[in-house]
Amino acid sequence: MFKVIRRSVRPASLSLLPLKVYASPKRDSPHKTSVKVNELSLYSVPEDQSKYVEEPRTQLEESISHLRLFCEPYTSWCQEMCSQTKPKMQSLVQWGSKIKKLVYPLGFMGLAASLYYPQEAIVFVQVRYIVIEDLWKENFQKPGNVKNSPGNKQNAPSLPILISYR
Repeated sequence: MFKVIRRSVRPASLSLLPLKVYASPKRDSPHKTSVKVNELSLYSVPEDQSKYVEEPRTQLEESISHLRLFCEPYTSWCQEMCSQTKPKMQSLVQWGSKIKKLVYPLGFMGLAASLYYPQEAIVFVQVRYIVIEDLWKENFQKPGNVKNSPGNKQNAPSLPILISYR
């Protein structure tokens, strides 16, 4: 619509100087009338001749529908069981996290102590092993127990051999 007069080529330092640019309308183009907004096709309202047509269901959609109807009682049973066991599992997880908060630091402290005091760590483990073995024999290997029957004899595990490198 408007023609801009070009700038001349000059050094970069002169490009910082303010210049006026003059624009003039083209003389050879005929004057057109402006178009109103509601005359544009973008803003026009479509005609009310369209209607919604539902496509017929395919065989895949039908088989999925039958499968969902078949599985619905089982899925509802699973959802019911999950909703009943969820509070119990959450309390169990909270209890387990409390145990982890106690066991992990103690275990890491014991591991670190065994690095600095290896002889004492070996004696500590042997004493605990003997205590646990005695408790096992007293409580779980009583006479008449299936595990202690003559046909099911097993040798008790022996203590690890102590090797001293002093």
